[in-house]
Amino acid sequence: MSDIPGVPEGVRPPPTDPMKGARGVFAATLILEAIVVLLALLVLPQFGSGSTGLGVGVIIGLAAAMIVTSGLQRRPWGLNAALVLQVLLVVAAFVFLPSLAIVAFAFVIVWAILVWMRREVARRMAAGMLPSQQEE
Repeated sequence: MSDIPGVPEGVRPPPTDPMKGARGVFAATLILEAIVVLLALLVLPQFGSGSTGLGVGVIIGLAAAMIVTSGLQRRPWGLNAALVLQVLLVVAAFVFLPSLAIVAFAFVIVWAILVWMRREVARRMAAGMLPSQQEE
């Protein structure tokens, strides 16, 4: 009866997959994050330590990886790839551009909230507690 992973037999699945919407939010967040990271290039020359060719390359590479990963959110490993990029962003912030650390930690908080919300929806879906799973 249930063809959505994580929804046990006997529990009516929701008419639409709520995880599809979550994946859209993840993709949109990655695009927004890529834009913010690219805007860091505007302040990079103001700080001597990060304005090297390597620093610029790392920032552009991270932004490009975020854009590519946004298109891969439908894959089962898409969320894990996005979370790895968050770790890489924090590392790059400390190595190349310390002022980017504020942005990196802001997005770490955003991603922590998104992962928590996804787990909460999955928990409620498995228990049959979503409004769309209720008998009418």
